[in-house]
Amino acid sequence: MNTNNLPHIVIIGAGFAGLETARGLSNAPVRITLIDKHNHHLFQPLLYQVAIAGLLPSQIAYPIRTIFRRQKNLNFQMGEVGAINFDEKYIKLNGSVIAYDYLVIAVGGRTNFFGFDSIEKNGFQLKDLETAVKTRNHLLSMFEQASHEGDAEKRKSLLTFVIVGGGPTGVETAGALGELISHVMVKDFPQLDVNETRVILLEAAANLIGPYPDELRKATAKLLRRKNVDIRLNTKMENYNGQHVTLGDGSQIETHTLIWTAGVKSTEMVDALGVEQAGGGRVRVEPTLQLPGRSEAFVIGDAAFLAENGLPLPMLSTVAIQQGKSAAQNILRMINGKPLMPFHYKDPGLLATIGRNAAVARIWGISFSGFIAWLIWVFLHIYRIIGFRNRIVVMFNWIWDYFFYDNQVRLITKE
Repeated sequence: MNTNNLPHIVIIGAGFAGLETARGLSNAPVRITLIDKHNHHLFQPLLYQVAIAGLLPSQIAYPIRTIFRRQKNLNFQMGEVGAINFDEKYIKLNGSVIAYDYLVIAVGGRTNFFGFDSIEKNGFQLKDLETAVKTRNHLLSMFEQASHEGDAEKRKSLLTFVIVGGGPTGVETAGALGELISHVMVKDFPQLDVNETRVILLEAAANLIGPYPDELRKATAKLLRRKNVDIRLNTKMENYNGQHVTLGDGSQIETHTLIWTAGVKSTEMVDALGVEQAGGGRVRVEPTLQLPGRSEAFVIGDAAFLAENGLPLPMLSTVAIQQGKSAAQNILRMINGKPLMPFHYKDPGLLATIGRNAAVARIWGISFSGFIAWLIWVFLHIYRIIGFRNRIVVMFNWIWDYFFYDNQVRLITKE
């Protein structure tokens, strides 16, 4: 069989959306070229666990070639797409030209600093393995420096950790960091007074985790305060110079650590497409996830803007996974001359963890918090991690951490 005559589908991005699209076409009579600038799929919801020394990078990432080793109709290429020509239907990849019959753009997003260049320069973020490891190294280094710092005020600033953004990532990071300090660092650095450490969570809005029901917002705040997290709502930032945070009211927080979790926007590649963009630079798509005026091109995941019930779909992994499956099905319908189906998001519920034994959840219309919510969070995250080996390793680490209040990977390494 001459495979060159088969429809060629190019998928840009091997995140949740791109991965599910490729999987959905595994048994189809097509040729697939999957492109990503990294050679691994990253389980982004657990990046903060790498940053707070709970997991190793290799435990939340898996080689793309290994994932698709048995999928014969797929070829993976590592590289960055330089340009897309929608009229001629080809992309440029590292100087080469790749023609396509169908294109899926699933490039995810990047951190949105909302014009705060000083924060981008001096702060930390949790967007990929490199930034998570950089954050981990910095956090651990702050404790090492504080352990031999004689000046009380400087030591206090070294042990003050500011997290900006009260969404799920900010909440999870703050809770995990508070737990790391009170249960792990207190043992590693017995000469330090743990009461000198501060974890401050800043949120510009009136509530944490805004999309969640009010009872879960209150439960989240209660759980975080139990972990000694200082929550400051209705608090806007003005600047951060690496030494102190300046707030909207003119007050300052002396700190060497600011972790930014406050926003996501489209990637540089999406900005260069020359198509209509909406909030956060996301591409406006048809209900079928097609690019308007380009029926053979689909945009999915964090790069896509699609509203349901008057509200844009959130930039979540659950949305990306479902859109990847839908894009694969619609491509097959196009190949077979069938009408396409509009995408409808099926909300699986809301989950956020606030450390060991603590989480909040809303599933099947029921809100609950505490240990049961945490068990559900653990199960779902382990289930979704790519690779059986990774699931076992992560589960073992979490069980060890649960019983011994210990983190196994407190390493300061070269980034």
